[in-house]
Amino acid sequence: MDSLLNVNPGLMIWTIVNFLIFLFLLVKFGAKPISNSLKAREEHIEKNIKDAEKLNQEAQKLVAEMQQKLKDAQNEMMNIVQKGKQQAEELLRRAQEDAEKIRKEKIEEANREINRSKEAALFELRKEVASLVIYATEKLLNEKLDEQKHIEIINSYIDKIPKN
Repeated sequence: MDSLLNVNPGLMIWTIVNFLIFLFLLVKFGAKPISNSLKAREEHIEKNIKDAEKLNQEAQKLVAEMQQKLKDAQNEMMNIVQKGKQQAEELLRRAQEDAEKIRKEKIEEANREINRSKEAALFELRKEVASLVIYATEKLLNEKLDEQKHIEIINSYIDKIPKN
């Protein structure tokens, strides 16, 4: 066991020579493949970073486009709502105008009907008054009037009746 802990100069020299040969062989035959492998790995990582940056830019571009489309859709929706409000207001205004027109027409028709009824009543009243006047006149005069005289008396009394 002691022999393992003791330093043996011959063994140490062979160990150093073996290590130097190993380093020489490693540098001679292993440096290029390791370097190429590291370079390929570095290029692969750089390519992945560039691809990720490109994808990130495309994603940002798509986000901007989608935000613009959303904004345009909101503007279009607001325009549609505004047009709908304007059309509803126009429809309401037209309905009010039509209702007012119909109301005026109904009032005018009622006034015409009232005037017709008034004139018919006045005509009937004049006829009745004329008949009463003739009857009273006949009673007063105790005689029958001829047709011509009869018409003259009626017309004179009708002219005296107010036309309201």
